[in-house]
Amino acid sequence: MPEKILRNTFTVPAPMEVAYEHLVRPENYIGLSPLVVAVEDVQEGSYVAVERFRLLGLKYDNRIRVSLEGTPGKAVWGEVKSPGGVHMAYRFEFADSPEGTRIEDELRLRTPLGLMAFASGQARKVQLARATILAERLGRS
Repeated sequence: MPEKILRNTFTVPAPMEVAYEHLVRPENYIGLSPLVVAVEDVQEGSYVAVERFRLLGLKYDNRIRVSLEGTPGKAVWGEVKSPGGVHMAYRFEFADSPEGTRIEDELRLRTPLGLMAFASGQARKVQLARATILAERLGRS
């Protein structure tokens, strides 16, 4: 399976504890990824995210199992297993910054042959949007 690593570092205007608490709660991922429209089946350490895609005017809801773990104030991480054979490990690492919290967002994608360009393009769009959305959300808290 091909693998690709995507990284983005950004700063949010909030203390590390606030950033951690936001990212360790499944319900906060609704809208944090522009594709995630719902969270279902929340269990200890995992949940199902509903990603909504629109292709050729048709709506498709992709339900993906997401594991979610963390070390308070330091990092949040997990894995996503999508029905199309796309696997993604993610990690958010936190560091103090004069402006609040610096977050290093890393995604490791593995896909079947032929899907990497589409999957990595979608993942990168979400990763960059997430930085802006998270900064806006935590700036209001």
